[in-house]
Amino acid sequence: MKKMGELFSIKGKTALVTGGGRGIGKFIATGLAEAGANLVVTSRKMKNLESAAAEIEKLTGVRCVPIACDLGDEKSIDAMFRKSQEIFPKIDILVNNAGATWGAPTLDFPLEKWDQLFNINVRGLWILTQKTARVMKEQGGGSIISISSIMSFRGSDEAVHPAVPYNSTKAAVNLLTMNLAVKLASYNIRVNAIAPGFFRTDMMAYIEKPEFKKAYEEMLRMIPLRRVGDIDDIKGLAVFLASDASAYVTGQIIAVDGGYLAR
Repeated sequence: MKKMGELFSIKGKTALVTGGGRGIGKFIATGLAEAGANLVVTSRKMKNLESAAAEIEKLTGVRCVPIACDLGDEKSIDAMFRKSQEIFPKIDILVNNAGATWGAPTLDFPLEKWDQLFNINVRGLWILTQKTARVMKEQGGGSIISISSIMSFRGSDEAVHPAVPYNSTKAAVNLLTMNLAVKLASYNIRVNAIAPGFFRTDMMAYIEKPEFKKAYEEMLRMIPLRRVGDIDDIKGLAVFLASDASAYVTGQIIAVDGGYLAR
């Protein structure tokens, strides 16, 4: 039997966090570093990554390596993964956080943007997950955590969320999570997903603009806790799923939404 501190410790482990330069990815990367893991953080914009990595290293004392990567480009994923393996040959934790959204009226939504969202949110996630799972199999196990969304469970109003393919991409992430949890269990690889609600991030910043005031107020009315999420609301769950504290948890999609889905 392990003591509680041992169960939640990921000291000395290595985590790869996509979209780690800002928002929920940075929140999670910070939490994993605070729990002792060394990090590779990736995203398209190196400036954001370098700033986040320096901040995390200063705060926690662990090593945090920024590597640029475009999840919509298979060659970019390959290059990032090779470089990551050169720095940290072992990978214990993968956090599939990077994703995209793009808004337009539903009846005018362009097909090229539909394809782009699926390419990044589903295809790119799958390519990186498969590469990582091969490494985890050889080393005897690991934890894969994908970031879904509460929108994967329902439709969304046009006024609040005019991005029709987004919900479907995240629903695909949910089922991929469950399917891989079954298929990879024999390799001691656990696969889970976190479905955030409304968090204060760059991606959601538009909702707090004056022109969305009514939509923002309606959104808060639908959240029983009457607030949006922030860093401390998600990093603890990520550490739980990355650590031995969740050794018997796999194939789960866990909502972190202030009670939104409970209504």
